[in-house]
Amino acid sequence: CWVPSSSEYSVQLICSFRGTVPQGLVLELGETVQILEKCEGKLPMLKTANGIFPANYIHLKKAIVSNRGQYETVVPLEDSVVTEVTATLQEWAVLWKQLYVVRHKVDLFYKLRHVMNELIDLRRQLLSGHLTQDQVREVKRHLTVRLDWVFFYSRCTNENEWCQIHENIIRKSSTKYTAPSSNYGLIISLQLLRGDMEQIRRENPMIFNRGVSVTRKLGFPDVIMPGDIRNDLYLTLEKGDFERGGKSVQKNIEVTMYVLYADGEILKDCISLGSGEPSRSAYHSFVLYHNNSPRWGEIIKLPIPIDRFRGSHLRFEFRHCSTKDKGEKKLFGFAFTPLMRDDGTTLSDDIHELYVYKCDENSTFNNHALYLGLPCCKEDYNGCPNIPSSLIFQRSTKETFSVSTQLSSTKLTQNGELLIHQNCPRQQELGKRGKKIHYILDTLFVVLDDNTEKYGLLVFQSLVFIINLLRDSKYFHFRPVMDTYIQKHFAGALAYKELIRCLKWYMDRSAELVRQDHIQEAMRALEYLFKFIVQSRILYSRATCGMEEEQFRSSIQELFQSIRFVLSLDSRTAGAELLLSPQAALLNSFPAIFDELLQMFTVQEVAEFVRGTLGSMPSTVHIGQSMDVVKLQSIARTVDSRLFSFSESRRILLPVVLHHIHLHLRQQKELLICSGILSSIFSIIKTSSLEGDVVEEVEMMVESLLDVLLQTLLTIMSKSQSQEGEYVSCLLSLLRQMSDTHFQHLLDNFQSKDELKEFLLKIFCVFRNLMKMSVFPRDWMVMRLLTSNLLLECNVTKFLCLSQVWNSYFSLAVLFINQPSLQLENATPPKRKKILDKYGDMRVMMAYELFSMWQNLGEHKIHFIPGMIGPFLGVTLVPQPEVRNIMIPIFHDMMDWEQRKNGNFKQVEAELIDKLDSLVSEGKGDENYRELFSLLLEKIEQETWRETGISFVTSVTRLMERLLDYRDCMKGDETENKKIGCTVNLMNFYKSEINKEEMYIRYIHKLCDMHLQAENYTEAAFTLLLYCELLQWEDRPLREFLHYPSQSEWQRKEGLCRKIIHYFNKGKSWEFGIPLCRELAIQYESLYDYQSLSWIRKMEATYYDNIMEQQRLEPEFFRVGFYGRKFPFFLRNKEYVCRGHDYERLEAFQQRMLSEFPQAIAMQHPNHPDDSILQCDAQYLQIYAVTPIPDNIDVLQMDRVPDRIKSFYRVNNIRKFRYDRPFHKGPKDKENEFKSLWIERTTLTLTHSLPGISRWFEVERRELVEVSPLENAIQVVENKNQELRTLISQYQHKQMHGNINLLSMCLNGVIDAAVNGGIARYQEAFFDKDYITKHPGDAEKITQLKELMQEQVHVLGVGLAVHEKFVHPEMRPLHKKLIDQFQMMRSSLYHVSTDVLRPLLMVSLPPALVYPKPRYQGSVTNVSVLSSSQASPSTSSLSSTHSAPSQMINSAPSSARASAGPTDSLSCYPSSICFNPSAVPAAPSSWSLDSGSREALPFLSAHAGSVLAPPVPPRSLPHGKDVPMACGKCLQLTHTQEQFWTFF
Repeated sequence: CWVPSSSEYSVQLICSFRGTVPQGLVLELGETVQILEKCEGKLPMLKTANGIFPANYIHLKKAIVSNRGQYETVVPLEDSVVTEVTATLQEWAVLWKQLYVVRHKVDLFYKLRHVMNELIDLRRQLLSGHLTQDQVREVKRHLTVRLDWVFFYSRCTNENEWCQIHENIIRKSSTKYTAPSSNYGLIISLQLLRGDMEQIRRENPMIFNRGVSVTRKLGFPDVIMPGDIRNDLYLTLEKGDFERGGKSVQKNIEVTMYVLYADGEILKDCISLGSGEPSRSAYHSFVLYHNNSPRWGEIIKLPIPIDRFRGSHLRFEFRHCSTKDKGEKKLFGFAFTPLMRDDGTTLSDDIHELYVYKCDENSTFNNHALYLGLPCCKEDYNGCPNIPSSLIFQRSTKETFSVSTQLSSTKLTQNGELLIHQNCPRQQELGKRGKKIHYILDTLFVVLDDNTEKYGLLVFQSLVFIINLLRDSKYFHFRPVMDTYIQKHFAGALAYKELIRCLKWYMDRSAELVRQDHIQEAMRALEYLFKFIVQSRILYSRATCGMEEEQFRSSIQELFQSIRFVLSLDSRTAGAELLLSPQAALLNSFPAIFDELLQMFTVQEVAEFVRGTLGSMPSTVHIGQSMDVVKLQSIARTVDSRLFSFSESRRILLPVVLHHIHLHLRQQKELLICSGILSSIFSIIKTSSLEGDVVEEVEMMVESLLDVLLQTLLTIMSKSQSQEGEYVSCLLSLLRQMSDTHFQHLLDNFQSKDELKEFLLKIFCVFRNLMKMSVFPRDWMVMRLLTSNLLLECNVTKFLCLSQVWNSYFSLAVLFINQPSLQLENATPPKRKKILDKYGDMRVMMAYELFSMWQNLGEHKIHFIPGMIGPFLGVTLVPQPEVRNIMIPIFHDMMDWEQRKNGNFKQVEAELIDKLDSLVSEGKGDENYRELFSLLLEKIEQETWRETGISFVTSVTRLMERLLDYRDCMKGDETENKKIGCTVNLMNFYKSEINKEEMYIRYIHKLCDMHLQAENYTEAAFTLLLYCELLQWEDRPLREFLHYPSQSEWQRKEGLCRKIIHYFNKGKSWEFGIPLCRELAIQYESLYDYQSLSWIRKMEATYYDNIMEQQRLEPEFFRVGFYGRKFPFFLRNKEYVCRGHDYERLEAFQQRMLSEFPQAIAMQHPNHPDDSILQCDAQYLQIYAVTPIPDNIDVLQMDRVPDRIKSFYRVNNIRKFRYDRPFHKGPKDKENEFKSLWIERTTLTLTHSLPGISRWFEVERRELVEVSPLENAIQVVENKNQELRTLISQYQHKQMHGNINLLSMCLNGVIDAAVNGGIARYQEAFFDKDYITKHPGDAEKITQLKELMQEQVHVLGVGLAVHEKFVHPEMRPLHKKLIDQFQMMRSSLYHVSTDVLRPLLMVSLPPALVYPKPRYQGSVTNVSVLSSSQASPSTSSLSSTHSAPSQMINSAPSSARASAGPTDSLSCYPSSICFNPSAVPAAPSSWSLDSGSREALPFLSAHAGSVLAPPVPPRSLPHGKDVPMACGKCLQLTHTQEQFWTFF
């Protein structure tokens, strides 16, 4: 059975648990949970609030529970360092993986792993519990160091800068040093130890057992206690300037220094190079290579005994170090300086520039008197001007040497006046006593006791002088000495009376005296004066058992009256400026006496003294800038004093403190100091609230500060001042302390509704700014969450009795829910769990508050429609299901209220759509948002207006789907096609389904910009044309919109037309631009704007020229099916036809689509997919080429229309496409498969024609028909005839020059296929008696097929004649082969049984051949090329099995839609030699008469591809050519052609 846990435990997982048991709790390694119950049994189990888990998976730890309740927090009772390390390792684990996987920073990855392993090992040692206290302290130190691991290493770029490298690094002078690669580094760890040295030694024996050296400060320590003796001189080698000395290069200079006594003896062990280093007798500097002006910057300590200091001097010897002989050092000069002057003072703390004297190795220094008589520096030279020139050492005037010194001595001095004073016979005894300050003080108080009336004021002044000496920074460290004296050595029991009297005397006369110096000094000494007064009174009270207590209290009260008098004097009055300094000194010293007074008076009494004193200060703010600061600083020190920590004194002092702060905040003066005071107050109250009741104090602060604090914050935020963070913290602290009682009192204190309204608007404005502005740094997550939690706990809804502030509250609530810091979905799982455990999801809580407020509005709800629709919709876009469920009923309520008032909810509908678009475009919303409005549908179904409501919600839901698709495409790395498709889909929805014109126009321009970026200029023009068509040629004024200025409708339409024409021109779609040119011309002509009319007519003419002269490629078209639920909504389970790019063929298009959808699977068959594919969670692509079916057939059938013009109509304005799929019906004849070969022809109708606003459109309708084998044969033969006619016509009119490869290949393919079974297969299949008998209805079709075969023979004959004329001599064998095969082909047609068929061809050869007029069958037959592995069943019959190179096929004008046709200059052509190319050229088919694979010809390969497109044909016949001799379709044959036919 489950038993409640006897005590509170938290557990930490030592092994992950997957929750495999019923109600099991899934836990990861390292997670912490709280145990509520336990179960003993075979498998001990533990229970938490969320589930159960085995007991052996965890490690038990004691814990405490804070913030009990719904969001209580369990804190394990373990070392804080361990907790910090654990949290750090968990955070670093995520970053560590990212370094390798995402950022690819391998070096840093391994470094971090090393540091993490160190932390894990140190944490293990700390948790083992087997370390001593010293070891624990050491491990913790290492842990804290490794938590902030730093590598830093620098290399000096110039050795001359070595002496200043540390300063350059601090100043960040990066040009003076470099940071090398990451392979170098220095790891430094620092630890701060506080306390006396002996105490530190005792507490840290492990540190000092390692030979740690102790380094003293260069100057004196903060405190010099009696017995501290020190005598150190610090010398710094600064720099030198030396001559080259006749050398070609500069010297390598080494400095050697000695300390010598008066007798010339070198003092032993008086030079120290650093702490921990042994002392030595000589110092040798480092050597800078070839540098006559070295800079050393080396500091040396000279611990010279005090008795050897006088008479000693320093000697510096300069040597040049040879680079050839490493041991050779030549002496070339020296310098010296005595340590003590003749007057007994030591070297001053300054830089000393010493003279350099010449010498060599032969010079002797045995007689030091030889150089000590010489001047050592400029100051010394002035004292001895007459120096003989015959001395052994001569000064080098161009060389100098500089050193600096600093003395740290308790015995020696650099002050000559002090020495004179001490050497004076009358002051000698006093000087000895001056070495002990308590002797002086004892003497003063003895004098005071002996004759108070005579010496009282003088002793007081002397005492003030001594006390003020301690205020100087040089002597500040003597304060502990003074404190020790007062507590242990002071014995003046009667001194307090005279001290109080003198102090009061000074204060009472502060307004009378002209000189305020003595008063100011007395005010500064107030702290120690009170120390003496209180200690004296204590001594007197002990001696007399408390006598004269009342007199003492009375004198203190009188003294405070005098203090108040001094502070109350107005320093702004004329002649009172001298009072500023004494008042400032008094205010600075005043807080320091509180602790002394507390020894003699109760807390309440001292508080009353302080309140009266602070209250005596002028209430005005503009006392003076300095006095305002001093006053506030005095108040700040009062708040920080021990007196303010007592609740009894705070109740007395708070009113006056808050009064002064209120005045300064009202005037916006000294905001920084005020914020510090308030922070201290709030901190003290927070601490005190844990021990006692602070309701009264909080009430005082609310009444005095809340309003002015809000106003101050608003002012600061509007000016973006730096103090906003401090005042935000103050406001949050105050709100945190306020209870419901305080809020109710605040509400009761407002005298009118206007005051309440003003207050609420202020607080809402502040809250709004807190959530909008970056008051706190971005990574201060805890502070941001605390702010949100406090705003939530304020529960300001109880104030919302005024309708004027409801709107502000709603806006604030919406802003609160949308705060980035509260979007837990963006946080890491551990951080999200911590936030939820401590605060819960504050968005949900605020959503409930918002909903409750909405419900309380009653009939006022209508006033917030439609204004609050957008903000509320923004709340629903938060990815939190509970928040959405709370907000949906509000929208139902809005619709219901508007329906009641207006009979519809048009406002709600319009606003909802507008805001939904803008919010989703900003990146808000998720996949689950698609199902949001299903909840709204449930509520609407109960209403009387449910039909319109359901229709509206359905439209909004569909809009949401499209918006989310659009947003996902825009924000992701999607291709342009996806983005364009999403935009088209959304734009059409706005136009057709919900009729939002403005949104429609916005997306028109977005789509146009996308097309321009993708260089789809034709599509961009069609897109912009949509907006142009919405406008009329009127003068109606239009407002500014998007990038359009305010202008008339006529002007905007004109500008659009010009831009559209420009885009059509760039897209080479001149035919689409010409109608717009004409439309503009009509407008210009009606306005008599002939200049613009001329321009547009010239533009139109240019476009006609471009159509006839410029080359344009015919694009391929591809059908694409998108199957599966993983596709975006606008593509899912739909099929489209796409217009390919220039030169793009099927393989390239397939590769492009698969790259755009990398997760898609390419289907290898053209069959329509079944439901298993349509409903699967995957992506399937089905792609194959389709053939366009032109609408404008009339143009294509006109004989005189050039092929360049026809080419445009073959591939533009196309809405229908088709593709064919061969299959066998019935038994398959192995010998002749054409008998059962049927064609499944699918015709696709699009929603819009191509080209249009997109390069692809959705298939609107599919039509499926089956073509019989006979019908297929008719179409194949007819298409091949048309292809031959077009090609022969181009060669006849010399539109293709030089290269006859295309004609050779085409003839060879047809003739060879016919000879090897092509037409013969058709004859066997359809001219057979059995077939004719079984299919009597096909008689007409059989006749048609016969005519087409006869026509093909005639076309081939003319083609061979043209081939004969242009064939290259090397190609003659091929030509002969073609003639032979053609004869065999003709012969095969004559051997058809005459019992069934009449002769197909006439044997007689007329001089002119007449062909039947070609039939136009609509389009070219094509076949699906989805799968290259799917063999065509027709390749074995009508086509040859040989292959031609791909480049030859690509150059064929019949397959490449850019071929040009003959011009219209010839009015009449003989059908025998010039064919009508008007029908659509056939695309190659795998079962056509053309050879599917042709043999490569040796000569063709050399010329293949040389003519990719024919030139523009001439408009008239060339000179010397035959002219038309007959009308109709007849023309005389050339001589070559006649010979050719005679041959047959």
